[in-house]
Amino acid sequence: MLEGDLTIRGITKRTNFNVILGGQTTDSQGRVHAGFKANAYINRFDYNLKWDKKTESGGMVVDKMVNVTLNLEFIKQP
Repeated sequence: MLEGDLTIRGITKRTNFNVILGGQTTDSQGRVHAGFKANAYINRFDYNLKWDKKTESGGMVVDKMVNVTLNLEFIKQP
């Protein structure tokens, strides 16, 4: 679990991300690469993302609650 500030469109909220280590490897220059995937489920209205459109059947195109997924790679310098 990673807790931090998420800023979207100038609005900052404290957010918790579930983080999973995907793995790590060492490249030919001796640097260690580590891959992570982080997910958070946020209410987009909290960030003033209020665009809405309904489908012909009355359903919403974009839900109020959305999943934010980050695919990250970090490189440790030797």
